Amino acid sequence: MIRIETDNAWLLLEHAEHAALAGEFARHWKNEHFAPPEPFSHILDACARHDDSWRVRDAVPVLTAEGNPSAFSSELVGTYDAFEEIDMEDYLSVRGQATEAAASRDPYAAVLISMHTVDLLTEQANLTTLNEAERQLHADFIEGQRRRQAELKATLRDQPDIADLADDLHFQRGFEFLQACDSFSLYVGVDFPDVGTLRHRQPTRQGDLTEIKIHPLGDNRYRLAPYPLDEPEVTFHVPYRRIPKSETVSLARFQAAYATASIEIVCVTVIQ
Repeated sequence: MIRIETDNAWLLLEHAEHAALAGEFARHWKNEHFAPPEPFSHILDACARHDDSWRVRDAVPVLTAEGNPSAFSSELVGTYDAFEEIDMEDYLSVRGQATEAAASRDPYAAVLISMHTVDLLTEQANLTTLNEAERQLHADFIEGQRRRQAELKATLRDQPDIADLADDLHFQRGFEFLQACDSFSLYVGVDFPDVGTLRHRQPTRQGDLTEIKIHPLGDNRYRLAPYPLDEPEVTFHVPYRRIPKSETVSLARFQAAYATASIEIVCVTVIQ
């Protein structure tokens, strides 16, 4: 879940819808200066479906100890340190399911999703709040994900139609592209108020690596510089549920309000 706080309500975006937004952003990534990475169909699958495993969990959301919806928020942009609000074993299980769900349909995408998960839980994570048991669960999970990546890569390198694109260079490029698209979706998903940078420098058609900045302009409008998309202005439709803060006084009321909330489409526009 991803959340935006207003004066009297929460706007909540499911993980799977966040990933779908990352996928839509990826589809528009092509112009005279930027080219989409290859193999694009597999990378697009990873972008658009990297959080499929959260559907069941997000359908029955929970509250934090403070009585807020348990969700990613603007305070967590740039670091991941909300582990004290979650059950570590359950959380890692959901993350692992994302890899396995993809492995059954698209092993290439599964490698990228696993790489994204490992990076999120190592390079981006603040682990200081974990106790000893949680640290061991975390370490075992990371080791298991890296082992799974190696297994999936080995199967892909035995397939003639994809072997040439299943080397470490292509996987790294796909992973960094997935993370750039994911970070765009997170910035707009939480209505981040400051200038941000998409994760990882991205290559131009000339081979130069460049940072891409996202500038909030207000009213759900953003400017990207340099601009990687195929049209000078692109609008994305993002589905939130609006939950009044009065409905978070108890878990039962919150879950009931969430289950019956209508979808509110927020139009997010990106310009050159």
